[in-house]
Amino acid sequence: MRTRMAWTAAMAAAALLLGGPLAAEDFQWHGRVGAGKTVEIKGVNGAIDAAAASGDEVEVTATKRGRRSDPGSVRIEVVEHAEGVTICAVYPDVDGRRNECRPGDGGHMSTRDNDVDVHFTVRVPRGVAFAPRTVNGDVEAEGLEGDVSVRTVNGSIQVSTTGRAEAQTVNGSIRASAGRADWSGDAQFKTVNGSITVTLPSSTAADVRAETVNGEIETDFALTVSGRVSRRRLSGTIGGGGRSLEMETVNGSIHLRKSS
Repeated sequence: MRTRMAWTAAMAAAALLLGGPLAAEDFQWHGRVGAGKTVEIKGVNGAIDAAAASGDEVEVTATKRGRRSDPGSVRIEVVEHAEGVTICAVYPDVDGRRNECRPGDGGHMSTRDNDVDVHFTVRVPRGVAFAPRTVNGDVEAEGLEGDVSVRTVNGSIQVSTTGRAEAQTVNGSIRASAGRADWSGDAQFKTVNGSITVTLPSSTAADVRAETVNGEIETDFALTVSGRVSRRRLSGTIGGGGRSLEMETVNGSIHLRKSS
């Protein structure tokens, strides 16, 4: 993997927001990640936006802004590994526990009394998987050509890809469109406060489980139902079944759409 890092910093009054100026600082990185490998982004506060790259290199820009806190207190770390690259917004340590950037479920990410917002903008090449992770921020990944797995907590998710997709949040809606449905294991689309709309190929074969408390369930697919039929709970198969497709929310409706 060939990489190059560049820093550009502009510390100035960017805008007046709630009576105070914002200081800004940018980070840029680009490098090659092989097809089938993963670009993973880990943030805490801030949105993540992604689109298809025009070439064969991953491009990442992280814009850091703070009102009370110094953007320089949050460092951006790049960890290259056998499965791809992980890029993190690493905040100052809390209660003596070290924040660190590691792939997957490794590392530790937390913050306290730090209002720095880190907005990641990513360009993902064809065939490269994308795994954005944040806590407070929306995630939008449009027009990608690889598998996408999204996690946030307080934010909505919008995904479209020719590959596979899955998404989870707590406070926010999910809109996901996938070009492939040949996943292994489970494909999960889950939130608590928000609607879920999933669009899959007409050839999809899956065991479907959908559940909501305050909302309705709709599907474009012919469904063989198992168990009791309910407006708020659905279990059955499409296309003969096989793989597991789970869609869950509490406050919101669920829509399973068939791509044209």
